[in-house]
Amino acid sequence: MVSRARQEPRSSSSSSSSKRAGASMDGSPAPPVLLRAPTPPSNSIDLPAAASDKEKSEAAAGATATAVFDLRREPKIPAPFVWPNEDARPTLAAELEVPVVDVGVFRNGDAAARRRAAEQVAAACATHGFFQVCGHGVDAGLARAALDGASDFFRLPLCEKQRARRVPGTVSGYTSAHADRFASKLPWKETLSFGFHDGAGAASPVVVDYFASTLGPDFVGMGRVYQRYCEKMKELSLTIMELLELSLGLGLGVEEEEEGCAGGYYRDFFADSRSIMRCNYYPPCPEPERTLGTGPHCDPTALTILLQDDVGGLEVLVDGDWRPVRPVPGAMVINIGDTFMALSNGRYKSCLHRAVVNRRQERRSLAFFLCPREDRVVRPPAAAAAAAAAPRRYPDFTWADLMRFTQRHYRADTRTLDAFTRWLAHGPAQEPTTAPPAAT
Repeated sequence: MVSRARQEPRSSSSSSSSKRAGASMDGSPAPPVLLRAPTPPSNSIDLPAAASDKEKSEAAAGATATAVFDLRREPKIPAPFVWPNEDARPTLAAELEVPVVDVGVFRNGDAAARRRAAEQVAAACATHGFFQVCGHGVDAGLARAALDGASDFFRLPLCEKQRARRVPGTVSGYTSAHADRFASKLPWKETLSFGFHDGAGAASPVVVDYFASTLGPDFVGMGRVYQRYCEKMKELSLTIMELLELSLGLGLGVEEEEEGCAGGYYRDFFADSRSIMRCNYYPPCPEPERTLGTGPHCDPTALTILLQDDVGGLEVLVDGDWRPVRPVPGAMVINIGDTFMALSNGRYKSCLHRAVVNRRQERRSLAFFLCPREDRVVRPPAAAAAAAAAPRRYPDFTWADLMRFTQRHYRADTRTLDAFTRWLAHGPAQEPTTAPPAAT
């Protein structure tokens, strides 16, 4: 249902927000309304990769009115949410056997334990690019608080969530079913995305600043939770980069490895990363067999770290079958993205995955997308091409260019890097802008 956006006063406390959130789930559907795109905040922490400042301003100024869906109040799924049978076909295959790798060995294990972990990762990345990690050092209380924060935000009245709605051409902000970008094959979900980077000496709490400036002082506490969570995700992502380098046979020498030295090409490459954090909310769906929570896609980023609740929904395409990935308590799901595929010279491949919804339970997940600094030149270490005994598969590129390509020209799939290579060869400035065919 397209819901009317009403201006309500901001809550004076978290308890009053919770009361309104609960009340919003019980009322009858509101009449439809079309909302205009917001103007980017002056202190936006959005990544500049998706569009230049000029492009963002032009997009905001010329944006047409956008329908906004309140998915929790839909008795049936609207037509834009219906997916073709070949995309939404139900899962018939068995669960995917995803190894659970103890990355704690990189803090307190010996060289043999690290090599065993690397072997597990190499086997998974040679087939489907997914594995899970435990021993990651993320406190269970922090993980629970981050998932609960997502619940608190998405249960707010729609008019409050719309204060954070995404500006066209940017990454950060709230969206309901990506209806601000697409008109068909919409995903049955809501998202809240924001950028993260350490800054010089970690002096700037960018996530706290985003919540305070976008949603107001009542949300500073929520911002602090996600600030700490993103900092932990950054630490974990660098550990995983060491693990991936070792699994590719590109790691430290034997003596350095036995001493537990940290470092390596990939870890150094992402030391000054500018990443994206996304909170996903999948409401119960009245007709789950006709839609998807997230359409089939590959991640254009380098690495995704996914925290799931205990409601399943993630599926990976392996040998033509959609295979569910069962949530493991305390573990996080890792998958390879297109950027790391290029950094490994194609040895590790990104894989199509999707999210399904169900009729009875809501589902929450938190996705941390590791991205290079936008002006970083993406190229594999010389040893990667030598180890593969193959020429370079992809040209040098910047993350800013790949982000712009997938945001404005192409929906990320198994052919993204090949299409991107052709796009670069023809000259990005001459390429007409076309919207991706579906939302993910």
